Amino acid sequence: MHRRGWLTTLTLLLLLHGPAFADSKSHRLALQISDDAPEKMNAVLNVAANVSRYYSERGEEVAIEVIAFNAGLHMLRADTSPVQERIAGFRNNMTNVRFKACQNTLEGMEKRETRSITLLPGVEKVSSGVPRLLELAEAGWVIIRP
Repeated sequence: MHRRGWLTTLTLLLLLHGPAFADSKSHRLALQISDDAPEKMNAVLNVAANVSRYYSERGEEVAIEVIAFNAGLHMLRADTSPVQERIAGFRNNMTNVRFKACQNTLEGMEKRETRSITLLPGVEKVSSGVPRLLELAEAGWVIIRP
């Protein structure tokens, strides 16, 4: 499709669906964790909890993804996570918060440590953390690195 045709299509979609998006009470937030520091991990969880609570109190929906890669993957490892109990609390009480682990980072850690690594229950794998963040941003998600 030519650039002009693509822009025309996009403009038409926004005109047809824009008001529905504007009236929507659904929000989307992605939180990045790439550091192996308990204070950063707790900061990510604090932001997720505060945002979830904020919109819940207003009767609005919010989807939150925590994307862990590089050293931040320790947050989601069953053997090294200093925030396991908090994450279990999210699984039970804030089902709108999902935890995603970078498969590339996981494979690199397993290779370096020459063993299989278990992730916390409920953690989902994505093929690569940074591209996941990029895709979410392109889909209109807000990306924050606390």
